[in-house]
Amino acid sequence: MAVIDGIVIILYFVIVLVAGVMFSRMSSRNLKSYFLGDLRIPWLGLAISGSVATFDVTGTMWMVTVLYLLGMKSWWHHWMWGVMLPAFGLAYMGVWVRRSNVLTAAEWMITRFGDSTAGRTARAVYALMAVITTVAFIGYAFEGIGKFANVYVPLEQFADKVPFARHLLTEHAYKTWGVFILAFTTLYVVLGGLFGVVLTDVIQTIILTIAAIIIAYIGWSQVSPEALARAIPPGWESIKPVWRIAELHGTQNAYYEMFGFLTIAWVMKGILLNAGGPGQLYDFQRYLAARTPSDAAKLAAAWPFFLVVRWAMVAGITILALTGIASVTDPELVMPTVLNKFLPAGLRGLIIAGLLAAFMSTFSATANSGASYIVRDIW
Repeated sequence: MAVIDGIVIILYFVIVLVAGVMFSRMSSRNLKSYFLGDLRIPWLGLAISGSVATFDVTGTMWMVTVLYLLGMKSWWHHWMWGVMLPAFGLAYMGVWVRRSNVLTAAEWMITRFGDSTAGRTARAVYALMAVITTVAFIGYAFEGIGKFANVYVPLEQFADKVPFARHLLTEHAYKTWGVFILAFTTLYVVLGGLFGVVLTDVIQTIILTIAAIIIAYIGWSQVSPEALARAIPPGWESIKPVWRIAELHGTQNAYYEMFGFLTIAWVMKGILLNAGGPGQLYDFQRYLAARTPSDAAKLAAAWPFFLVVRWAMVAGITILALTGIASVTDPELVMPTVLNKFLPAGLRGLIIAGLLAAFMSTFSATANSGASYIVRDIW
């Protein structure tokens, strides 16, 4: 990575930290100020924040991997989560959640089931599962961001200069990166509350959108339709689900072989999940933080539009990988390897800053919403 790339990334870190510090006083008034922004955040800002919170590095690496393996059929995989979320959120879920005037999704269980033994039990179970899920999400993000960062700045190169930390810089290089980035993100999350999270998410959305458009353009300009047609396996471009993908039999990705059954499970799970309530921990928080119930419905409708560029970015990276990289054996390393190979200095720094923004937005949303369950429902 060139010096100019490092300067761009450091500048990004400084801007994000300053944004968090700016809102530290506003967020410290009470729990509603810290976790719900005192119900003063515009619905568009909440929609942007919720949308970019799902635009994470690890998830994007996974999307590239699945598209690389399954082709256009990978779209069915995403029914498991948020494909139906805008429809249910706009129709009734956003309004229903916001009218409850609670602080957390666990507390909303009382609204849903009543202040009875059943309702209180549901609240306790939800709060416990929310905390466990938050820890799992943080671990998932930690793994991805560490691997991603170590591709660009391998810590092994500093082992001889810092002999007392040789073991960390060689045997646990990506974990060391993960700890550093998580610690920095935690700093501005703790300081800024939801005000700081939403502001930094808006900044990160701008950076990510620029980065995604650039990567999509590079993929479009570098690869001809003829080259792509030669590189993809038969059926890769078809979105039509099939019962079985025989090519995956006996491979490390054999769990996708019975694709038809998986598709049914994904679609049913996604419909039931979104019909019963917002699917993610921070989804609930964004609905609860809306100024009015109608604003909650609006942010649900606007939510998916800010994710369109992510799909263009994933497609651009996958196309470059399919046509230009034969040496990548770990599918999770496809994305960072492609970016390292195809992007010039300076631009690479902007893209890396954008992908760091993706990680930090997801982590900050997860950490802030997860903390609310500990403070409100458990403590």
